[in-house]
Amino acid sequence: MTARRIARVLLDSPLPQLDRLFDYVVPVGVDVVAGARVRVPLRSAGRMIEGYAVEIAEESDFERPLSEIDAVVSLVAVLPERLYTLARRVADRAAGSASDVLRLAIPKRMVRAEKAWLAAEAPVAPALAAEARAAADVALQGYPGLADAIAAGERIALDAPPHPAPGLAVGAWAELFAAAAARTLATGRSVILVTPDYRDQAQLERALTERVPPEAVVRDDADQSGPARYAQYLRMLDDAPCIVVGRRSAVYAPVRAGLVAVWDDGDPLLAEPLSPGVHARDAALVRQELEGSALLLAGHTRTTDVQRLVEIGWVKDVPASRRVSPRVVLSATREGERGSRVPSAAFQAARKAVTSGPVLVQVSRPGYAPSLVCAECRRPARCAFCAGPLRASRPGVTPTCGWCGRAAHGWTCPHCQAQTLRMASSGSERTADELGRAFPGVRVLIADGAHPLTEVDDRPALVVATRGAEPIAHGGYRAVVLLDGERMLLSEALRIGEDCLRWWSNAAALARPGAPVHLVGVAGPVARALATWTQPAYARGELAVRSPLHMPPSVRLATVSGAPKAVDEALASLRSDVPDLPADAVLGPVPAGTDADDPAVRALVRFEYGLGRPVADSLRAAVVADAVRVRASSRRKGPRPRNTLRVRLDIPEPDL
Repeated sequence: MTARRIARVLLDSPLPQLDRLFDYVVPVGVDVVAGARVRVPLRSAGRMIEGYAVEIAEESDFERPLSEIDAVVSLVAVLPERLYTLARRVADRAAGSASDVLRLAIPKRMVRAEKAWLAAEAPVAPALAAEARAAADVALQGYPGLADAIAAGERIALDAPPHPAPGLAVGAWAELFAAAAARTLATGRSVILVTPDYRDQAQLERALTERVPPEAVVRDDADQSGPARYAQYLRMLDDAPCIVVGRRSAVYAPVRAGLVAVWDDGDPLLAEPLSPGVHARDAALVRQELEGSALLLAGHTRTTDVQRLVEIGWVKDVPASRRVSPRVVLSATREGERGSRVPSAAFQAARKAVTSGPVLVQVSRPGYAPSLVCAECRRPARCAFCAGPLRASRPGVTPTCGWCGRAAHGWTCPHCQAQTLRMASSGSERTADELGRAFPGVRVLIADGAHPLTEVDDRPALVVATRGAEPIAHGGYRAVVLLDGERMLLSEALRIGEDCLRWWSNAAALARPGAPVHLVGVAGPVARALATWTQPAYARGELAVRSPLHMPPSVRLATVSGAPKAVDEALASLRSDVPDLPADAVLGPVPAGTDADDPAVRALVRFEYGLGRPVADSLRAAVVADAVRVRASSRRKGPRPRNTLRVRLDIPEPDL
């Protein structure tokens, strides 16, 4: 009797108990390849579900009862072995499911795009002229040893040049990334460039047009239509090397990468909100360890996560041959200037600079008046319906609630019975109004979530932007004024110092070399780090403070949340499975929310990196056990229970 063919299938299901390979018989006469999409039956209720045929094997054991594959959805191997291995390793590290990771990596199938790809000729490797390769080598010379480290497949951290690139509306960091990508592509290897948002991605794409052929660049982002994104994914499956440019999910691009570069890893947009919630930096580190590609982590600031890796020798710090920094001025409000947001020194610098080009003014919040207070007792004005903060979109209008959106007609202060409101803060729109009156005849532009703006020309203008929304200026800004710094630092978040330093450093890097950068009303370690441009030293200091407190990233941090019984059982199993956990590793459980009707609780688990695998395995087993229990309970009469246990690893803040 001949052997039968077996397909080991990973089901595309969010259920944790299905996160393993299931064996199915490949019917005689059915053609299927490893990595192809298939449709298979579940053993319950006669349901059909799609999945991926991860492996194709043969076996002679005909006694084992197995179901047959129902259909082969497509013969295109959209799941290469290297991508499955990466997804499995990333999911195991985060106590998650491989199918959840692959859902981020592989777009939905688009039949027309697939047929067009199958009918087209395979692309050839892009050829780079000798001049382009030489230009890339020259661009990398500012960092001695960088080119050799990339060629050797090392893990690299560097501080990017803090100024715009001459002659282009891109930052010098984008030119550096493009040069490293072009040099790697010239060796016949693909490149993955990961950015936080569309602004950074657009800069990279512009920088790449100067160095590589357009057909060598492949986009990987959700801004594209479904067919376009799937077509780009299929292009990555070709043997011809390419440069993949995208956001956090691009780190899973199915290419044979020679270089993976992550820009500004401190940006929260690189943290995946969907399960299993793996940060792009962590996924890139796992990928580098698996594939041996070079890894480049760069930014205008150094995160404590990267600094920890540098200090333990896992990542190599590559300094620039010549230190370059913006001209930062710490501007304090003087006695006679109280009530003014812009000190006279910063105001005069902006007035002088705006005659020759654009000036950037960074503020903390969008809108007109993001917060209102009672004009009499100065207490925050709250919505009478949901207790949310009230705000005003412009002067003289009825304030609205920032939570429920209701208009606060006839508002009365519950503390002093006053009926008059006062604007307690200025958003981007109010700041633009004030500056428009102070600088008559100068155009004023707003850049925030409601007014997206990616670049401005070199004509005189005042650009009022919220943090992270600053457009790049042709030739660089002639001056930069950073407002609301003291308000930004008032947050109780663990990483607020890092975040502020990153916001201000990124804005300062948009200034033309030699242009003044005024940080208003801030003193202390963060301000000194910006003024002296010593961000790695600040990260070292933060790590030294957090290590004795056992706070991330000196340790890993996980949350376990759900019904009290489920959380208690998970923590008890964790103590049993990982006896090396310290006595103070678990904090809680405590109530997870403010709703008295919701009994959910949450616990924090702090653990050393060396205990990562057993902790993740134990918590994952608890999630699977809870899901199985819920499944069994659903067969009984009565209300259907829900999966309650949720686990998240490597959270950046203890209060998340």
